[in-house]
Amino acid sequence: MSEPILRVSGITKRFRGATALSSVSLDVLPGEVHAICGENGAGKSTLMNVLSGVHPAGTYDGSVWFAGRETAFRSISDSEAVGIVFIHQELALVPTLSIAENLFLGNEVTRHGVIDWVRTNARAAELLERVGLDEAPTTRVSELGVGGQQLVEIAKALAKDVDLLILDEPTAALNDADSNRLLGILEQLRSQGITCLLISHKLHEVLRIADRITVIRDGATIETMRTDDAETDEARIIRAMVGRDIDALFPPREHEIRDELLRIEHWSVRHRTDPTRLLVDDANLSVRSGEIVGLAGLIGAGRTELAMSIFGESAGTDVTGSAFKNGEEISLRSARDAIAHGIAYATEDRRTYGLNLLGDIQTNVSAAGLSRLSRAGLVDQFREHKVADAYRYKLNIKAPSVATPTGDLSGGNQQKVVLSKWMFANPDVLILDEPTRGIDVGARYEIYGVINELAAQGKGVIVISSELPEIIGLSDRIYTVCEGRITAEIDRDDATQELLMRHITEGS
Repeated sequence: MSEPILRVSGITKRFRGATALSSVSLDVLPGEVHAICGENGAGKSTLMNVLSGVHPAGTYDGSVWFAGRETAFRSISDSEAVGIVFIHQELALVPTLSIAENLFLGNEVTRHGVIDWVRTNARAAELLERVGLDEAPTTRVSELGVGGQQLVEIAKALAKDVDLLILDEPTAALNDADSNRLLGILEQLRSQGITCLLISHKLHEVLRIADRITVIRDGATIETMRTDDAETDEARIIRAMVGRDIDALFPPREHEIRDELLRIEHWSVRHRTDPTRLLVDDANLSVRSGEIVGLAGLIGAGRTELAMSIFGESAGTDVTGSAFKNGEEISLRSARDAIAHGIAYATEDRRTYGLNLLGDIQTNVSAAGLSRLSRAGLVDQFREHKVADAYRYKLNIKAPSVATPTGDLSGGNQQKVVLSKWMFANPDVLILDEPTRGIDVGARYEIYGVINELAAQGKGVIVISSELPEIIGLSDRIYTVCEGRITAEIDRDDATQELLMRHITEGS
């Protein structure tokens, strides 16, 4: 066996007295794809921040060796100088700049102190070809889909002569086609001798692409397993991650479906800058009390635009059609209208639009229901604290208190805060856009349980997800969406991944 390119020994990292990493150790071999798995809050991202210099030497105990030398990174620049590049889950691209400008931002190709645009664009074209992205270097990043932007991030890493590429949930926001494309790029990089360290909650992808898997639980390394071992399967990884067996990926359902709550008819939304283009095209949809309705489709199919327009926050313009609540026609021209009619929308981008990351758990939980906690214009902070603390226990939000800043929480716990906010607001209809994106299997099970509980309370729940097994496992009925059109309505008992895929690619 060759010597490890990366060796981590006894890493311990604390924040405000809380231990995030406890004597973590692992080896990564040159040219392998090594996956790091664990629940949200297990310490995976903290470890990657140590390896990349985000947490500088001296702020943690233990040692990190790279390419045979002990490191003492003081910044990200230090780690990149020796060939370690970290691609975060939240992409660090400037949407208004071109692909080429993003690829060489801070690493400009110059001649006599001036940017050489001919060489810049030529080098960018080479990198784009290497990652299989068929776009001109002058294309603005804002014109790319999420999958294309992820490939730009990888090309940006290759521009820095990367030896160890760290990727945090690279396929979390991608559909199956884009995920497969990205995994194919990682296989190519491996064949070129580039080592990849991969954080992912998608265990089927981990088993496909990784050579070895290290599981971290509660800040400590549990075990490292080889994927070519016959005993390595999803059940073994989950058991190591959560410390127990999970007999089923979806909790049992015991909700009764009753009368119709919400119906939209002939609903259309036009593109904001291109009015000839329909983002939502003559959609008809309904949800009943106690029912979970799934929206399945590829990214860009119009699912989010449909959800946002129902909530009165259209991603487009010129919304037309009719909406009915309990059989009576209602107006949904603004988010205020939607909330007044008992409709809530939990966005897919929880960090940007769903939460105040600078605020604590308490203020985030109460944000959509302050009228229930206030008297004469003043918020009763004692009741606010009591409500937030009740949801912290109910949803198992891992935080020492409701005074914890929301930005300090893991992705799964942030999502639980979003759900707590809207549960406290007590809507009749709750739209959940990618509710488990970037969340581990244990936290997913808990969130599925919350969704089932909402349905059992008589709420109508609409779930948007790019993962077909999740849509099938959660939903009572499923609508498929393609190019802004609803192409099929399928009952739970009839749903298969093959059938859904056929309908979500109709016309595409």
